[in-house]
Amino acid sequence: MIKSMTGFGRCEVAENNRRFTVEIKAVNHRYLDVNIKIPKALNYFESAVRSELKRYISRGKVDVFITYEDLSEHTCKVRYNKEVAQEYLLYLKQMAEDFGLDNDIRVSSLSKYPEVFTMEEAGADEEELWKELQKAVEGAARMFVESRVTEGERLKEDLLEKLDGMLELVDFISERSPQLVAEYRRRLEDKVKELLGDNTLDESRILTEVTIFADKICVDEEIVRLRSHIETTREALREGGSIGRKLDFIAQEMNREANTTLSKSNDLEISNRAIELKTEIEKVREQIQNIE
Repeated sequence: MIKSMTGFGRCEVAENNRRFTVEIKAVNHRYLDVNIKIPKALNYFESAVRSELKRYISRGKVDVFITYEDLSEHTCKVRYNKEVAQEYLLYLKQMAEDFGLDNDIRVSSLSKYPEVFTMEEAGADEEELWKELQKAVEGAARMFVESRVTEGERLKEDLLEKLDGMLELVDFISERSPQLVAEYRRRLEDKVKELLGDNTLDESRILTEVTIFADKICVDEEIVRLRSHIETTREALREGGSIGRKLDFIAQEMNREANTTLSKSNDLEISNRAIELKTEIEKVREQIQNIE
């Protein structure tokens, strides 16, 4: 099983008058890059969320969006700051004495001073909050992985089809190459006969020239390596796992062999097939960029 690096997952958990919504989306990236947007009130859970996601994701640029709603009716409570009220009262009495004024302070007026009464959000149990948030993160991550697997299977089938086409091109080059040597020998013999007339051909000289030509255009090693790379890629796709980096390296090696084959060619048909091969390898490499 292989996974695409593009995917989407969403999960909503509503329990105990609270609602958590987690959305995960990702695109291809060389490494794992996780960006989490989380409400300020839940910032202390960010590290735990990252650790949870690493269980499901190894590569990709991942964006995580977390929303939180407290649906309870009493989400805030009033806090009476006795120490602040005492300090206000102390200074008010001192002002009355300093300026000879009546101390007419009442509870109703004292309560209006800043910070005597404050509003606080009702605290929730962190363990309980994390349990609910974790459930939402897990649900979104599972859906995310499923979407990656589905897309990965499509990538796999497309790549296997492209590999078959590449192998056909390699087979053509392999079959065509020996024919070039025979054709070169015939042309060489015809040219020598034309120049020397009825004189006897120097077979050893002909053989030497043909051998030099054959060595110059020989792509046997390149063909062997190309076939090996194609088969290795096919096996890796069937085995699955996090194979994106491995396949990218193999694709680079295939492109190198195709370039060498093209540079050695002096035959139009082989050159055309080598160019087609390079084009297909580039397509494969583009697809591989999306594999985890």
